[in-house]
Amino acid sequence: MCSPLPSATSSSELTMSDWLAWQVVDSAFPIGVFAHSWGVEAAWQSGHVPDSEALQRFLHASIQQTGYGALPFLGAGYRRPDKLAALDKLADTFLINRVTNRASRVQGRTLVATAARVWPSDAMTTLVAQATSGHAHVAPLSGCVFQVIGLPVETAKKVMLYGTARGVLAAAVRLGIVGSYEAQRLQHHAQPWLDTTLKQCGALDPEDVCQTAPILDLLQAGHDRLYSRLFQS
Repeated sequence: MCSPLPSATSSSELTMSDWLAWQVVDSAFPIGVFAHSWGVEAAWQSGHVPDSEALQRFLHASIQQTGYGALPFLGAGYRRPDKLAALDKLADTFLINRVTNRASRVQGRTLVATAARVWPSDAMTTLVAQATSGHAHVAPLSGCVFQVIGLPVETAKKVMLYGTARGVLAAAVRLGIVGSYEAQRLQHHAQPWLDTTLKQCGALDPEDVCQTAPILDLLQAGHDRLYSRLFQS
Protein backbone atom coordinates (compact mmCIF):
# COMPACT_ATOMS: atom_id res chain seq x y z
CA MET A 1 0.00 0.00 0.00
CA CYS A 2 1.36 3.42 -0.93
CA SER A 3 2.39 5.85 1.77
CA PRO A 4 0.36 9.06 1.99
CA LEU A 5 1.67 12.04 0.07
CA PRO A 6 3.55 14.63 2.14
CA SER A 7 1.69 17.82 2.86
CA ALA A 8 2.47 20.90 0.76
CA THR A 9 5.25 23.13 2.05
CA SER A 10 5.85 26.82 1.65
CA SER A 11 8.72 28.07 -0.50
CA SER A 12 10.67 28.90 2.68
CA GLU A 13 10.50 25.23 3.68
CA LEU A 14 11.38 23.96 0.23
CA THR A 15 14.51 21.84 0.09
CA MET A 16 16.43 22.31 -3.12
CA SER A 17 16.95 19.27 -5.32
CA ASP A 18 17.48 18.54 -8.99
CA TRP A 19 13.72 18.15 -9.33
CA LEU A 20 13.18 21.88 -8.87
CA ALA A 21 15.72 22.82 -11.54
CA TRP A 22 14.20 20.37 -13.98
CA GLN A 23 10.73 21.73 -13.30
CA VAL A 24 11.82 25.30 -14.04
CA VAL A 25 13.51 24.44 -17.35
CA ASP A 26 10.80 22.04 -18.52
CA SER A 27 8.90 23.25 -21.58
CA ALA A 28 5.68 22.48 -19.69
CA PHE A 29 6.45 25.23 -17.16
CA PRO A 30 3.94 27.89 -18.30
CA ILE A 31 5.91 31.11 -18.65
CA GLY A 32 5.10 31.82 -22.29
CA VAL A 33 8.62 31.73 -23.75
CA PHE A 34 7.45 29.84 -26.84
CA ALA A 35 5.50 32.92 -27.92
CA HIS A 36 8.85 34.60 -28.56
CA SER A 37 11.46 33.83 -31.22
CA TRP A 38 14.41 35.64 -29.57
CA GLY A 39 14.82 37.57 -32.82
CA VAL A 40 15.16 34.47 -35.00
CA GLU A 41 12.00 35.13 -36.99
CA ALA A 42 13.04 38.64 -38.05
CA ALA A 43 16.59 37.46 -38.80
CA TRP A 44 15.27 34.57 -40.89
CA GLN A 45 12.85 36.68 -42.89
CA SER A 46 15.58 39.24 -43.60
CA GLY A 47 17.86 36.50 -44.96
CA HIS A 48 20.43 36.58 -42.15
CA VAL A 49 19.66 33.07 -40.85
CA PRO A 50 18.98 30.92 -43.91
CA ASP A 51 20.58 27.66 -42.74
CA SER A 52 22.11 25.68 -39.90
CA GLU A 53 25.52 27.35 -40.10
CA ALA A 54 24.05 30.84 -39.84
CA LEU A 55 21.74 29.67 -37.05
CA GLN A 56 24.74 28.45 -35.07
CA ARG A 57 26.36 31.90 -35.32
CA PHE A 58 23.08 33.51 -34.28
CA LEU A 59 22.83 31.12 -31.34
CA HIS A 60 26.34 31.93 -30.12
CA ALA A 61 25.68 35.67 -30.40
CA SER A 62 22.41 35.29 -28.48
CA ILE A 63 24.07 33.32 -25.68
CA GLN A 64 26.82 35.91 -25.35
CA GLN A 65 24.31 38.77 -25.35
CA THR A 66 22.37 37.05 -22.57
CA GLY A 67 25.58 36.66 -20.60
CA TYR A 68 26.55 40.32 -20.82
CA GLY A 69 23.08 41.85 -20.95
CA ALA A 70 20.91 39.74 -18.62
CA LEU A 71 23.00 37.62 -16.24
CA PRO A 72 24.25 40.69 -14.31
CA PHE A 73 20.65 41.68 -13.57
CA LEU A 74 19.72 38.14 -12.55
CA GLY A 75 22.70 37.87 -10.20
CA ALA A 76 21.97 41.24 -8.61
CA GLY A 77 18.28 40.44 -8.20
CA TYR A 78 19.20 37.18 -6.51
CA ARG A 79 21.69 38.78 -4.12
CA ARG A 80 19.71 41.93 -3.36
CA PRO A 81 15.97 41.41 -3.90
CA ASP A 82 15.43 44.58 -1.85
CA LYS A 83 16.98 46.50 -4.78
CA LEU A 84 14.52 45.12 -7.35
CA ALA A 85 12.90 48.49 -8.10
CA ALA A 86 16.26 50.10 -8.91
CA LEU A 87 17.39 47.10 -10.96
CA ASP A 88 14.10 47.11 -12.86
CA LYS A 89 14.57 50.77 -13.79
CA LEU A 90 18.15 50.16 -14.88
CA ALA A 91 17.05 47.22 -17.04
CA ASP A 92 14.39 49.41 -18.65
CA THR A 93 17.00 52.05 -19.45
CA PHE A 94 19.37 49.44 -20.89
CA LEU A 95 16.77 47.80 -23.17
CA ILE A 96 16.30 50.63 -25.68
CA ASN A 97 15.07 48.21 -28.33
CA ARG A 98 11.28 48.52 -28.15
CA VAL A 99 10.60 44.91 -29.16
CA THR A 100 13.13 43.43 -26.74
CA ASN A 101 11.97 45.75 -23.97
CA ARG A 102 8.34 44.72 -24.43
CA ALA A 103 9.19 41.02 -24.56
CA SER A 104 11.23 41.32 -21.36
CA ARG A 105 8.31 42.93 -19.53
CA VAL A 106 5.82 40.36 -20.78
CA GLN A 107 8.05 37.45 -19.79
CA GLY A 108 8.80 38.99 -16.41
CA ARG A 109 5.15 39.40 -15.51
CA THR A 110 4.33 35.90 -16.72
CA LEU A 111 7.19 34.39 -14.72
CA VAL A 112 6.26 36.02 -11.42
CA ALA A 113 2.53 35.31 -11.90
CA THR A 114 3.25 31.63 -12.58
CA ALA A 115 5.68 31.35 -9.67
CA ALA A 116 3.13 32.90 -7.31
CA ARG A 117 0.63 30.21 -8.25
CA VAL A 118 3.08 27.32 -8.05
CA TRP A 119 5.02 28.44 -4.94
CA PRO A 120 2.70 30.80 -3.02
CA SER A 121 4.30 32.71 -0.14
CA ASP A 122 4.39 36.17 1.37
CA ALA A 123 7.68 36.87 -0.44
CA MET A 124 6.14 35.88 -3.76
CA THR A 125 3.11 38.07 -3.11
CA THR A 126 5.48 40.98 -2.55
CA LEU A 127 7.22 40.25 -5.85
CA VAL A 128 3.89 40.23 -7.68
CA ALA A 129 3.06 43.64 -6.22
CA GLN A 130 6.47 45.01 -7.22
CA ALA A 131 6.10 43.64 -10.74
CA THR A 132 2.67 45.22 -11.03
CA SER A 133 3.92 48.62 -9.95
CA GLY A 134 7.15 48.53 -11.97
CA HIS A 135 8.36 47.56 -15.42
CA ALA A 136 8.71 43.87 -14.45
CA HIS A 137 11.75 43.08 -16.60
CA VAL A 138 12.47 39.38 -16.67
CA ALA A 139 16.19 39.36 -15.80
CA PRO A 140 16.10 41.01 -12.35
CA LEU A 141 12.76 39.40 -11.56
CA SER A 142 14.19 35.97 -12.41
CA GLY A 143 16.90 36.48 -9.83
CA CYS A 144 14.36 37.40 -7.17
CA VAL A 145 11.98 34.57 -8.03
CA PHE A 146 14.71 31.92 -8.10
CA GLN A 147 16.04 33.16 -4.78
CA VAL A 148 12.60 32.89 -3.20
CA ILE A 149 11.99 29.33 -4.39
CA GLY A 150 15.45 28.19 -3.30
CA LEU A 151 17.19 27.62 -6.61
CA PRO A 152 20.98 28.03 -6.16
CA VAL A 153 22.34 31.13 -7.84
CA GLU A 154 24.70 29.20 -10.15
CA THR A 155 21.83 26.98 -11.25
CA ALA A 156 19.67 30.06 -11.80
CA LYS A 157 22.31 31.52 -14.13
CA LYS A 158 22.50 28.26 -16.05
CA VAL A 159 18.71 28.24 -16.35
CA MET A 160 18.79 31.68 -18.00
CA LEU A 161 21.53 30.75 -20.47
CA TYR A 162 19.89 27.42 -21.24
CA GLY A 163 16.57 29.18 -21.79
CA THR A 164 18.15 31.41 -24.42
CA ALA A 165 19.68 28.47 -26.29
CA ARG A 166 16.49 26.46 -26.12
CA GLY A 167 14.35 29.44 -27.13
CA VAL A 168 16.43 30.24 -30.22
CA LEU A 169 16.53 26.63 -31.39
CA ALA A 170 12.87 25.90 -30.64
CA ALA A 171 11.87 28.93 -32.69
CA ALA A 172 14.15 27.83 -35.53
CA VAL A 173 12.47 24.42 -35.63
CA ARG A 174 8.98 25.94 -35.69
CA LEU A 175 10.03 28.25 -38.52
CA GLY A 176 11.46 25.34 -40.51
CA ILE A 177 15.05 26.64 -40.56
CA VAL A 178 16.33 23.34 -39.16
CA GLY A 179 14.74 20.07 -38.08
CA SER A 180 14.48 18.74 -34.55
CA TYR A 181 17.52 16.49 -34.83
CA GLU A 182 19.72 19.27 -36.17
CA ALA A 183 18.50 21.62 -33.43
CA GLN A 184 19.48 19.06 -30.81
CA ARG A 185 22.91 18.69 -32.42
CA LEU A 186 23.40 22.46 -32.31
CA GLN A 187 22.31 22.58 -28.68
CA HIS A 188 24.82 19.87 -27.81
CA HIS A 189 27.64 21.72 -29.57
CA ALA A 190 26.67 24.94 -27.76
CA GLN A 191 27.55 23.48 -24.37
CA PRO A 192 31.19 24.74 -24.35
CA TRP A 193 29.94 28.18 -25.39
CA LEU A 194 27.42 28.17 -22.56
CA ASP A 195 30.17 27.22 -20.08
CA THR A 196 32.50 29.90 -21.40
CA THR A 197 29.81 32.57 -21.22
CA LEU A 198 28.90 31.58 -17.67
CA LYS A 199 32.56 31.78 -16.65
CA GLN A 200 33.04 35.17 -18.31
CA CYS A 201 29.79 36.78 -17.19
CA GLY A 202 28.67 34.99 -14.04
CA ALA A 203 30.27 37.52 -11.68
CA LEU A 204 29.38 40.70 -13.58
CA ASP A 205 27.44 43.48 -11.86
CA PRO A 206 24.57 45.50 -13.39
CA GLU A 207 27.02 48.35 -14.02
CA ASP A 208 28.88 46.01 -16.40
CA VAL A 209 25.98 45.30 -18.76
CA CYS A 210 26.66 45.90 -22.42
CA GLN A 211 25.33 45.17 -25.90
CA THR A 212 27.57 42.59 -27.59
CA ALA A 213 25.48 41.88 -30.69
CA PRO A 214 24.21 45.18 -32.19
CA ILE A 215 23.25 43.56 -35.51
CA LEU A 216 21.16 40.99 -33.69
CA ASP A 217 19.53 43.81 -31.73
CA LEU A 218 18.68 45.65 -34.96
CA LEU A 219 17.15 42.52 -36.44
CA GLN A 220 15.04 41.97 -33.33
CA ALA A 221 13.84 45.57 -33.50
CA GLY A 222 12.39 44.90 -36.95
CA HIS A 223 10.05 42.18 -35.76
CA ASP A 224 6.99 44.43 -35.57
CA ARG A 225 7.47 45.44 -39.22
CA LEU A 226 7.26 41.89 -40.55
CA TYR A 227 4.35 41.45 -42.97
CA SER A 228 3.41 38.12 -41.39
CA ARG A 229 4.79 36.59 -38.21
CA LEU A 230 4.38 33.53 -36.06
CA PHE A 231 5.84 34.92 -32.83
CA GLN A 232 5.22 37.98 -30.67
CA SER A 233 8.89 38.99 -30.76
